[in-house]
This record gives sequence, structure tokens and C-alpha cells, in this order.
Amino acid sequence: MTDLDARADLDTAAWGAKHVHDPTIVRDDDGTYWLFSTDARSDGPVRGGVQIRRSSDLVTWEFHGWAFDGVPAPAAAWSGAHGLWAPDVVRVPTPAGPEWRMYYSASTFGSRRSAIGLAVAPHPAGPWADRGVVVASEHHEPPEGLTQPNAIDANLVTEPDGTQWLVYGSFFGGIHVLPVDPATGLVPDAPAPGTLHTAPGTLLARRARTADNGAVEGAFVLPRPGGGWALVVSYDSLASSYHVRAAVGDAVTGPFRDRAGRTMSDDGPDVDPWSIGVPILAGHRHAGGPGVLAPGHASVLTETVPTASGPLERHLLVHHVRDADAPTEHRLQVRRLVWTHDGWPLVSPQPWAGAAREDDDQACWPTDPAVLEGTWESLAPGAAPTRVQDGVVGELSPRSGVRALGEGRFTWTADDGATVSAVVHPGWDAVRGRATLCLGALDDAGRVTLATRLP
Repeated sequence: MTDLDARADLDTAAWGAKHVHDPTIVRDDDGTYWLFSTDARSDGPVRGGVQIRRSSDLVTWEFHGWAFDGVPAPAAAWSGAHGLWAPDVVRVPTPAGPEWRMYYSASTFGSRRSAIGLAVAPHPAGPWADRGVVVASEHHEPPEGLTQPNAIDANLVTEPDGTQWLVYGSFFGGIHVLPVDPATGLVPDAPAPGTLHTAPGTLLARRARTADNGAVEGAFVLPRPGGGWALVVSYDSLASSYHVRAAVGDAVTGPFRDRAGRTMSDDGPDVDPWSIGVPILAGHRHAGGPGVLAPGHASVLTETVPTASGPLERHLLVHHVRDADAPTEHRLQVRRLVWTHDGWPLVSPQPWAGAAREDDDQACWPTDPAVLEGTWESLAPGAAPTRVQDGVVGELSPRSGVRALGEGRFTWTADDGATVSAVVHPGWDAVRGRATLCLGALDDAGRVTLATRLP
């Protein structure tokens, strides 16, 4: 079932990071990065089987082929899918040695008759062997269909003690989580395909249908520094108003709450569905640069990297974007994910520029409050998350009581009395082609500012 050679009828040599949708990245022992993504193209028919690319620097990508020669038979038989969506790839230890596992989604647009399958390989390049359907869902019309999960968008989460969970779901039924047997990668005692809707697991997030039909999908759960977990999800239409929100919780099974303490599963009639979750990334345009439309379906690459201060953990948000001036064009984007002093995830306003232009040594990140002075180009992802927002040039908002907490972390009081937690780190201004400082800030009302220091 493996076909890793680019076919002659597709000119994949020039694809690079183009045609990437719903991406995830892993790193092999030799330092090579492997990118897996949905079977999607903006310039022609889809060839099914999960796209694979490789890179040495997370900036330049080479198309490597497909994991499968089409959709594996069990998933195709249940879903009728002609392509695979949103692969999640992880490395797990087994008695026979490390094994790579891929959870892929098989479905069709507008249907919730879907399946999440599992495949395994000795190496990210393959060969990938299918192990069949892990969980499946049936399509139900309203009202029942509005509460049942859709078995797509898998994310495998492993706790420090080895306990594993499958986070999954999309749109109406919301995001759910099920236990996974680490030995097999399967859901223990899973019902037959088509009956999962009677036992979907624990609900993590759901929105009221009044907001783009309740769109919430592409969930990714990762550990917070100091304990607990962060949930990253995408809201709204993937073609236009897609954007990324976050929440935190004490357990993988939730509840996950935003900065104001609201649960991500609160979809009651009196709840504003636009108010839930902390918007951390949305469409934007830096002055003089291209417009970024509908960023979303994010995963997080976590890796230990060497620095002058010793090995440190680096987190990179991996997601797709569309070109604001050509909305059908979609491609990969990677950007640094940072944590405030109290464990909230924020992302860089600038895309990742490669190790030679980035500085992972947090001991060298700014500690003097004076770095907050001067001129910045700021974005507010939550101000208008469904449109492409232009950067605003000026000074950061008035503040008092600035405290430096070390390693780029700061707090202060804004002019409206809100407490702000911020991270300032070195970055690369992609529009102006220069080293700079980047800032992510979150106040206790859940408002986020992303800013780039200007000359």
C-alpha cells in the first residue's frame, strides 16, 4: 500500500510548502523533519494517500511522496473517502523497538460518516502498514446529528506515566477524548464501526451553532510547563475565517477553560460562542507584506535543542494558511510557541526563520523592561478574528508597574486596570528581512497582543 515516489502526472518538484493543509511535523533521529498533511491541492484533482515532505531546517521543504497508494480499504469502505485528512504522527516505544504511528481521517465534505484509521511504520518515510479503523461515526441529521461526534482530526496525547488518549472531533458534536491502549494504539473495547456515536468519550469543546454552524475542530492537546494541559483548536470556516484559540485544564479529559474561566464546552443558549476561548492567531497582514488568511488546524512540534545554557525544550506551532490575495492557495507555516510565566500559550507574530536566525536560549531573552519601549507593529487576534487584520504601528499600550520575571517574561498593569502577562523573545522580521524582537501578551480578560519591534 506504499507509494513514496512522486507520480509522473503531478509536478511535485516545485510544491515545497504549497498545497499543505492540516499539517503535523516530527523529527527523526538523524535530525530530518518529516511533514505529513491532508490530501489537498489548489490547482487540480486530489491524489489520495497522505502527503509527505522532508526538511533539514523547517523552512525549505522537499516533497517526498505519499504514505499510501490511495485510501486504505477499511476506511474507504466505511466513509467513501477518496483522500485522507489531518494525519497525526507520533513515535511510541514498543517491546520490539520504536514504532511510528499515524492516525489518519477518512471522510467526505458535509458528511459525518467518517473513520479514524491507524497505520504503523519503522520510519517516518515508511513503509506504512494499515491496521484498520480505530473509531468511526455515522451521519445523523438534526437534531441528533448536532450533538454526535464526527470521527476526524485525531490527536494522540501521552501522559508522563504512559497513559494515552485520542482527542478527536469536528463541528457540530464538538471535540471528544477516548482512552487508547498504548500497546496496540487502538481504543479498548471499541464498538463496531457505526456505533461509536453511542459512546463518544468525554466532551472537551463545543460551540453553539449560531457561530458558523458551531465550527470547532483540529484539536491539539499538549502539556503545560509546571503541570496541566493546554488545548489548541480552530474556529470557523477553513476557507475564510479560520483562526486558532486556546484554553487550559488540569487533565487531558478537561475541563478546559479560557482566561476568564469559561469552559470550552459551554454552548448554552445564553453563551456568546464568540466569547469562549483565547484567540491566539488569526488572519493578518504586516505592513508591506502578504496577507495571511485563515490560519489554523494547528499541531505543535516539541523538541529538545542544544543551547549555550544547556538543552532546552522548543515548541513550534505548525499550521496552514491561505494567501489573502489568492484564497484557494494554501501552504505551511511554522511559528514559535511560547509560554507566559503562568503557563498560557502564545505564538510569535512572525513565521519561523530557521535556527540560524532564531535564538532558543531563553537565558538570553530580554530581562530589561526598557525593551518594551519604542515602536512596534501590533496585532490583536481577538479583535476581529474572522478577517485579515492590518498591523497597527505605534507604542505598546500604556502600562504601569512593569515587573521583569526573567527569560523574556514580564507583567504589567494596563491603563484599564487589566493585568498583562507577556513574553518577549528574539525573532526575524520576515517583511523587513532583519533580526528583531517579538512579543506575545495576554491580559486577564483574555485579550491577546502580538507585536514585532520596528527599527
